[in-house]
Amino acid sequence: MNSRQRVMAVLRHETPDHVPVDLGSTAVSGIHQRANDALKALLGIEADEPVHDVVQGLVVPDERILQRFGVDLRRVALPPPSNAAAFLPSGGEDTYLDVWGMRRQRTELYWEIVEHPLANAKVDDLRHYPWPDPHHPCWVAGLAEEARRLYEETDYALVADFLGGGIFEQALWMRGFERFMMDLVSDEPFATTLMDTLLELYVEFYAVYLEAVGPYVQIVALGDDLGMQTGPLISPKLYRRLIKPRHKELYDFIHSRTEAKIMHHSCGSVFPFVQDLIDVGVDVLNPIQTSARGMDPVALKRQFGEHLVFHGGIDVQQVLPFATPERVREEVKRMVAILGQGGGYIFAPSHNIQADVPPQNVLAMYETIQEVA
Repeated sequence: MNSRQRVMAVLRHETPDHVPVDLGSTAVSGIHQRANDALKALLGIEADEPVHDVVQGLVVPDERILQRFGVDLRRVALPPPSNAAAFLPSGGEDTYLDVWGMRRQRTELYWEIVEHPLANAKVDDLRHYPWPDPHHPCWVAGLAEEARRLYEETDYALVADFLGGGIFEQALWMRGFERFMMDLVSDEPFATTLMDTLLELYVEFYAVYLEAVGPYVQIVALGDDLGMQTGPLISPKLYRRLIKPRHKELYDFIHSRTEAKIMHHSCGSVFPFVQDLIDVGVDVLNPIQTSARGMDPVALKRQFGEHLVFHGGIDVQQVLPFATPERVREEVKRMVAILGQGGGYIFAPSHNIQADVPPQNVLAMYETIQEVA
Protein backbone atom coordinates (compact mmCIF):
# COMPACT_ATOMS: atom_id res chain seq x y z
CA MET A 1 0.00 0.00 0.00
CA ASN A 2 1.07 3.57 -0.55
CA SER A 3 0.32 6.26 2.04
CA ARG A 4 -3.04 7.32 0.64
CA GLN A 5 -4.24 3.74 0.24
CA ARG A 6 -3.10 2.98 3.79
CA VAL A 7 -5.01 5.90 5.31
CA MET A 8 -8.10 5.25 3.21
CA ALA A 9 -8.10 1.60 4.30
CA VAL A 10 -8.07 2.70 7.94
CA LEU A 11 -10.86 5.21 7.27
CA ARG A 12 -12.90 2.33 5.85
CA HIS A 13 -12.14 0.29 8.98
CA GLU A 14 -10.06 -2.16 7.01
CA THR A 15 -6.73 -3.56 8.19
CA PRO A 16 -3.83 -1.75 6.48
CA ASP A 17 -0.38 -3.15 5.77
CA HIS A 18 0.76 -1.13 8.79
CA VAL A 19 -0.52 1.67 11.01
CA PRO A 20 -0.46 5.03 9.17
CA VAL A 21 1.63 7.77 10.76
CA ASP A 22 0.98 11.48 11.19
CA LEU A 23 3.09 14.47 12.14
CA GLY A 24 2.11 18.01 11.17
CA SER A 25 -0.98 17.45 9.05
CA THR A 26 -3.18 19.37 11.50
CA ALA A 27 -2.94 22.19 14.02
CA VAL A 28 -3.24 19.59 16.79
CA SER A 29 -0.72 16.99 15.60
CA GLY A 30 2.20 19.25 14.84
CA ILE A 31 5.42 20.31 16.51
CA HIS A 32 6.46 23.53 18.21
CA GLN A 33 9.21 25.46 16.49
CA ARG A 34 11.63 24.98 19.41
CA ALA A 35 11.11 21.23 19.53
CA ASN A 36 11.52 21.10 15.77
CA ASP A 37 14.77 23.07 15.96
CA ALA A 38 16.12 20.63 18.55
CA LEU A 39 15.07 17.69 16.39
CA LYS A 40 16.82 19.13 13.34
CA ALA A 41 19.98 19.63 15.38
CA LEU A 42 19.88 16.00 16.52
CA LEU A 43 19.37 14.74 12.96
CA GLY A 44 21.90 17.12 11.39
CA ILE A 45 19.30 18.73 9.13
CA GLU A 46 19.50 22.38 8.14
CA ALA A 47 16.18 23.95 7.20
CA ASP A 48 14.17 27.08 7.91
CA GLU A 49 10.51 26.21 8.11
CA PRO A 50 8.02 29.08 8.46
CA VAL A 51 5.66 29.17 11.43
CA HIS A 52 2.21 28.35 10.01
CA ASP A 53 0.34 28.70 13.32
CA VAL A 54 1.44 31.89 15.05
CA VAL A 55 -0.65 31.32 18.18
CA GLN A 56 0.75 27.85 18.89
CA GLY A 57 4.20 28.38 17.38
CA LEU A 58 3.83 25.42 15.01
CA VAL A 59 5.84 24.50 11.95
CA VAL A 60 5.45 21.70 9.44
CA PRO A 61 8.71 19.75 9.71
CA ASP A 62 11.10 19.61 6.80
CA GLU A 63 10.13 17.05 4.17
CA ARG A 64 13.28 15.06 4.92
CA ILE A 65 12.06 14.53 8.49
CA LEU A 66 8.56 13.57 7.36
CA GLN A 67 9.95 11.01 4.96
CA ARG A 68 12.40 9.63 7.51
CA PHE A 69 9.54 9.15 9.98
CA GLY A 70 7.29 7.54 7.39
CA VAL A 71 4.58 10.21 7.73
CA ASP A 72 1.59 9.32 5.54
CA LEU A 73 -0.44 12.55 5.69
CA ARG A 74 0.16 16.05 4.40
CA ARG A 75 -1.55 19.33 5.28
CA VAL A 76 -3.53 21.66 3.03
CA ALA A 77 -4.98 24.73 4.69
CA LEU A 78 -6.50 28.13 4.18
CA PRO A 79 -3.77 30.79 4.23
CA PRO A 80 -4.53 34.03 6.06
CA PRO A 81 -6.14 36.58 3.72
CA SER A 82 -3.85 39.32 2.53
CA ASN A 83 -5.90 41.93 4.38
CA ALA A 84 -4.99 40.17 7.64
CA ALA A 85 -1.34 41.14 7.33
CA ALA A 86 -1.92 44.22 9.44
CA PHE A 87 -3.24 42.02 12.23
CA LEU A 88 -0.25 39.70 12.44
CA PRO A 89 2.59 40.42 14.88
CA SER A 90 5.72 42.00 13.50
CA GLY A 91 9.16 42.16 15.03
CA GLY A 92 9.22 43.41 18.60
CA GLU A 93 5.46 43.73 19.07
CA ASP A 94 3.95 42.07 22.13
CA THR A 95 0.26 42.20 21.13
CA TYR A 96 -1.80 42.01 17.96
CA LEU A 97 -5.41 41.77 16.82
CA ASP A 98 -6.29 38.56 15.01
CA VAL A 99 -8.81 38.38 12.16
CA TRP A 100 -11.64 37.66 14.63
CA GLY A 101 -10.93 40.86 16.54
CA MET A 102 -9.34 39.20 19.57
CA ARG A 103 -6.27 40.83 21.01
CA ARG A 104 -3.47 38.36 21.66
CA GLN A 105 -0.37 38.89 23.75
CA ARG A 106 3.00 37.23 23.41
CA THR A 107 4.04 34.85 26.18
CA GLU A 108 7.20 32.78 26.24
CA LEU A 109 5.83 30.19 23.80
CA TYR A 110 2.38 31.25 22.57
CA TRP A 111 0.08 34.22 21.86
CA GLU A 112 -2.73 34.21 24.42
CA ILE A 113 -6.10 35.98 24.22
CA VAL A 114 -6.12 39.01 26.50
CA GLU A 115 -9.15 40.91 25.14
CA HIS A 116 -12.47 39.31 24.22
CA PRO A 117 -14.24 41.55 21.69
CA LEU A 118 -17.76 40.35 22.53
CA ALA A 119 -17.34 40.54 26.31
CA ASN A 120 -19.97 43.24 26.67
CA ALA A 121 -21.95 42.63 23.49
CA LYS A 122 -25.73 42.34 23.21
CA VAL A 123 -27.63 40.29 20.66
CA ASP A 124 -28.05 43.28 18.33
CA ASP A 125 -24.28 43.91 18.38
CA LEU A 126 -23.66 40.55 16.70
CA ARG A 127 -25.38 41.75 13.53
CA HIS A 128 -22.97 44.65 13.17
CA TYR A 129 -19.74 42.96 14.24
CA PRO A 130 -16.95 43.00 11.60
CA TRP A 131 -16.81 39.25 11.02
CA PRO A 132 -14.18 37.84 8.63
CA ASP A 133 -15.44 37.65 5.06
CA PRO A 134 -15.48 33.98 3.95
CA HIS A 135 -15.75 35.04 0.30
CA HIS A 136 -12.60 37.16 0.26
CA PRO A 137 -10.63 35.66 -2.65
CA CYS A 138 -7.37 35.60 -0.73
CA TRP A 139 -8.61 32.75 1.48
CA VAL A 140 -8.26 30.22 -1.32
CA ALA A 141 -5.75 31.86 -3.62
CA GLY A 142 -3.68 29.04 -5.10
CA LEU A 143 -5.15 26.47 -2.70
CA ALA A 144 -6.98 24.34 -5.26
CA GLU A 145 -3.88 24.17 -7.41
CA GLU A 146 -1.72 23.12 -4.46
CA ALA A 147 -4.23 20.48 -3.34
CA ARG A 148 -4.49 19.10 -6.87
CA ARG A 149 -0.69 19.01 -7.21
CA LEU A 150 -0.30 17.07 -3.97
CA TYR A 151 -3.10 14.70 -4.96
CA GLU A 152 -1.76 14.02 -8.45
CA GLU A 153 2.00 14.15 -7.87
CA THR A 154 2.26 12.41 -4.48
CA ASP A 155 0.62 9.40 -2.88
CA TYR A 156 0.10 11.04 0.52
CA ALA A 157 -3.28 11.31 2.21
CA LEU A 158 -4.34 14.95 2.40
CA VAL A 159 -5.95 16.75 5.32
CA ALA A 160 -7.94 19.98 5.09
CA ASP A 161 -6.69 21.54 8.30
CA PHE A 162 -8.59 23.62 10.87
CA LEU A 163 -10.51 26.71 9.89
CA GLY A 164 -10.55 28.02 13.47
CA GLY A 165 -12.08 27.18 16.80
CA GLY A 166 -15.31 25.21 16.83
CA ILE A 167 -18.75 26.74 17.25
CA PHE A 168 -18.59 26.34 21.04
CA GLU A 169 -14.91 27.10 21.46
CA GLN A 170 -14.87 30.16 19.23
CA ALA A 171 -17.78 31.56 21.22
CA LEU A 172 -15.82 31.00 24.44
CA TRP A 173 -12.81 32.82 23.01
CA MET A 174 -14.73 35.81 21.68
CA ARG A 175 -17.09 36.27 24.61
CA GLY A 176 -14.74 35.20 27.37
CA PHE A 177 -14.73 31.76 28.96
CA GLU A 178 -16.59 32.60 32.16
CA ARG A 179 -19.07 34.95 30.51
CA PHE A 180 -20.10 32.52 27.78
CA MET A 181 -20.44 29.64 30.24
CA MET A 182 -22.86 31.85 32.18
CA ASP A 183 -24.67 32.77 28.97
CA LEU A 184 -25.42 29.11 28.30
CA VAL A 185 -27.54 28.93 31.45
CA SER A 186 -28.57 32.53 32.11
CA ASP A 187 -28.72 34.25 28.71
CA GLU A 188 -29.62 31.53 26.26
CA PRO A 189 -30.84 33.97 23.56
CA PHE A 190 -27.38 35.53 23.36
CA ALA A 191 -25.57 32.18 23.51
CA THR A 192 -27.65 30.61 20.75
CA THR A 193 -27.54 33.72 18.55
CA LEU A 194 -23.76 33.82 18.81
CA MET A 195 -23.41 30.12 18.01
CA ASP A 196 -25.87 30.42 15.13
CA THR A 197 -23.93 33.37 13.75
CA LEU A 198 -20.74 31.33 13.91
CA LEU A 199 -22.49 28.33 12.38
CA GLU A 200 -23.70 30.39 9.41
CA LEU A 201 -20.24 31.87 8.97
CA TYR A 202 -18.57 28.45 9.14
CA VAL A 203 -20.95 27.00 6.57
CA GLU A 204 -19.95 29.80 4.19
CA PHE A 205 -16.26 29.29 4.92
CA TYR A 206 -16.49 25.54 4.33
CA ALA A 207 -18.44 26.07 1.13
CA VAL A 208 -15.51 28.11 -0.18
CA TYR A 209 -12.84 25.86 1.36
CA LEU A 210 -14.28 22.60 0.07
CA GLU A 211 -14.96 24.02 -3.37
CA ALA A 212 -11.17 24.37 -3.58
CA VAL A 213 -9.95 21.18 -1.88
CA GLY A 214 -12.93 18.88 -1.44
CA PRO A 215 -12.15 16.58 -4.41
CA TYR A 216 -8.59 16.00 -3.23
CA VAL A 217 -8.61 15.60 0.56
CA GLN A 218 -9.30 12.43 2.53
CA ILE A 219 -9.86 14.10 5.92
CA VAL A 220 -11.39 17.41 7.00
CA ALA A 221 -10.08 18.33 10.46
CA LEU A 222 -12.19 20.38 12.85
CA GLY A 223 -12.07 20.98 16.57
CA ASP A 224 -14.30 21.95 19.44
CA ASP A 225 -12.94 21.29 22.91
CA LEU A 226 -15.56 19.72 25.18
CA GLY A 227 -13.35 18.32 27.92
CA MET A 228 -10.89 19.29 30.63
CA GLN A 229 -8.44 17.12 32.52
CA THR A 230 -10.95 15.85 35.06
CA GLY A 231 -14.20 15.71 33.13
CA PRO A 232 -16.51 17.46 30.65
CA LEU A 233 -16.43 21.24 30.32
CA ILE A 234 -20.23 21.29 30.28
CA SER A 235 -22.89 18.74 31.11
CA PRO A 236 -23.74 16.24 28.37
CA LYS A 237 -27.37 17.33 28.76
CA LEU A 238 -26.52 20.94 27.96
CA TYR A 239 -24.31 19.85 25.07
CA ARG A 240 -27.11 17.76 23.57
CA ARG A 241 -29.62 20.57 23.82
CA LEU A 242 -27.61 23.56 22.61
CA ILE A 243 -24.44 22.47 20.82
CA LYS A 244 -25.01 19.03 19.33
CA PRO A 245 -27.68 20.17 16.84
CA ARG A 246 -25.32 22.86 15.55
CA HIS A 247 -22.44 20.40 15.24
CA LYS A 248 -24.71 18.12 13.25
CA GLU A 249 -25.79 20.87 10.88
CA LEU A 250 -22.20 21.87 10.16
CA TYR A 251 -20.92 18.30 9.81
CA ASP A 252 -23.85 17.31 7.58
CA PHE A 253 -23.00 20.25 5.36
CA ILE A 254 -19.34 19.22 5.13
CA HIS A 255 -20.27 15.63 4.33
CA SER A 256 -22.56 16.93 1.57
CA ARG A 257 -19.65 18.77 -0.10
CA THR A 258 -16.88 16.15 0.02
CA GLU A 259 -16.30 12.42 0.33
CA ALA A 260 -13.59 13.13 2.92
CA LYS A 261 -14.05 11.90 6.47
CA ILE A 262 -14.49 14.32 9.38
CA MET A 263 -11.93 14.36 12.16
CA HIS A 264 -13.09 16.04 15.36
CA HIS A 265 -10.52 17.25 17.88
CA SER A 266 -11.44 17.64 21.53
CA CYS A 267 -8.93 17.76 24.32
CA GLY A 268 -9.56 16.27 27.73
CA SER A 269 -12.06 13.90 29.25
CA VAL A 270 -14.71 13.47 26.55
CA PHE A 271 -15.83 9.86 26.96
CA PRO A 272 -19.42 10.98 27.80
CA PHE A 273 -19.62 12.79 24.43
CA VAL A 274 -18.16 10.14 22.12
CA GLN A 275 -21.48 8.60 21.09
CA ASP A 276 -22.87 12.08 20.50
CA LEU A 277 -19.94 12.87 18.20
CA ILE A 278 -20.63 9.69 16.27
CA ASP A 279 -24.28 10.78 16.02
CA VAL A 280 -23.37 14.13 14.44
CA GLY A 281 -21.15 12.54 11.79
CA VAL A 282 -17.65 12.37 13.25
CA ASP A 283 -15.55 9.66 11.59
CA VAL A 284 -12.18 10.21 13.30
CA LEU A 285 -11.63 11.19 16.95
CA ASN A 286 -8.54 13.12 18.01
CA PRO A 287 -6.42 13.39 20.17
CA ILE A 288 -7.19 10.50 22.58
CA GLN A 289 -5.78 12.21 25.68
CA THR A 290 -5.22 9.07 27.72
CA SER A 291 -3.95 11.06 30.72
CA ALA A 292 -7.40 12.65 31.19
CA ARG A 293 -9.98 11.06 33.46
CA GLY A 294 -11.93 8.23 31.88
CA MET A 295 -10.03 8.21 28.59
CA ASP A 296 -9.04 4.56 28.78
CA PRO A 297 -7.95 3.50 25.29
CA VAL A 298 -9.10 -0.08 25.89
CA ALA A 299 -12.63 1.08 26.72
CA LEU A 300 -12.69 3.56 23.84
CA LYS A 301 -11.63 0.91 21.34
CA ARG A 302 -14.02 -1.70 22.71
CA GLN A 303 -17.06 0.56 22.86
CA PHE A 304 -16.57 2.82 19.84
CA GLY A 305 -13.96 1.20 17.60
CA GLU A 306 -16.57 -0.17 15.22
CA HIS A 307 -17.69 3.36 14.35
CA LEU A 308 -14.66 5.58 14.95
CA VAL A 309 -11.09 5.81 13.76
CA PHE A 310 -8.75 7.00 16.51
CA HIS A 311 -6.01 9.55 15.81
CA GLY A 312 -3.31 10.39 18.37
CA GLY A 313 -2.84 8.63 21.69
CA ILE A 314 0.85 9.17 22.51
CA ASP A 315 0.80 11.27 25.68
CA VAL A 316 2.32 14.76 25.38
CA GLN A 317 1.76 15.69 29.03
CA GLN A 318 3.96 13.22 30.86
CA VAL A 319 5.43 10.58 28.56
CA LEU A 320 6.93 12.58 25.70
CA PRO A 321 8.41 15.44 27.73
CA PHE A 322 9.56 13.55 30.84
CA ALA A 323 9.95 9.83 30.14
CA THR A 324 13.04 8.05 28.90
CA PRO A 325 13.27 7.03 25.24
CA GLU A 326 12.74 3.43 26.33
CA ARG A 327 9.51 4.38 28.12
CA VAL A 328 8.38 6.23 24.99
CA ARG A 329 8.99 3.08 22.96
CA GLU A 330 6.90 1.06 25.40
CA GLU A 331 4.03 3.55 25.14
CA VAL A 332 4.11 3.44 21.35
CA LYS A 333 3.90 -0.35 21.40
CA ARG A 334 1.06 -0.23 23.93
CA MET A 335 -1.04 2.21 21.90
CA VAL A 336 -0.53 0.29 18.68
CA ALA A 337 -1.53 -2.95 20.37
CA ILE A 338 -4.72 -1.38 21.73
CA LEU A 339 -5.91 1.17 19.18
CA GLY A 340 -4.35 -0.43 16.12
CA GLN A 341 -5.95 -3.82 16.62
CA GLY A 342 -7.87 -4.66 13.47
CA GLY A 343 -7.20 -1.23 11.96
CA GLY A 344 -8.95 2.01 12.84
CA TYR A 345 -5.91 3.89 14.14
CA ILE A 346 -3.73 6.73 12.81
CA PHE A 347 -0.60 7.11 14.91
CA ALA A 348 0.21 10.59 16.25
CA PRO A 349 0.99 12.43 19.49
CA SER A 350 -2.00 13.27 21.70
CA HIS A 351 -1.56 16.94 20.76
CA ASN A 352 1.24 19.07 19.38
CA ILE A 353 4.77 18.12 20.39
CA GLN A 354 5.65 20.92 22.78
CA ALA A 355 8.84 22.93 23.18
CA ASP A 356 10.04 20.90 26.18
CA VAL A 357 9.99 17.50 24.47
CA PRO A 358 13.54 16.12 24.08
CA PRO A 359 14.37 15.35 20.46
CA GLN A 360 15.56 11.89 21.53
CA ASN A 361 11.98 11.10 22.58
CA VAL A 362 10.55 12.33 19.27
CA LEU A 363 13.05 10.13 17.47
CA ALA A 364 12.25 7.16 19.69
CA MET A 365 8.52 7.59 19.04
CA TYR A 366 8.78 7.62 15.26
CA GLU A 367 11.48 4.98 14.99
CA THR A 368 9.38 2.63 17.11
CA ILE A 369 6.20 3.06 15.10
CA GLN A 370 8.13 2.11 11.96
CA GLU A 371 9.40 -1.02 13.70
CA VAL A 372 6.13 -2.26 15.18
CA ALA A 373 3.38 -0.96 12.91
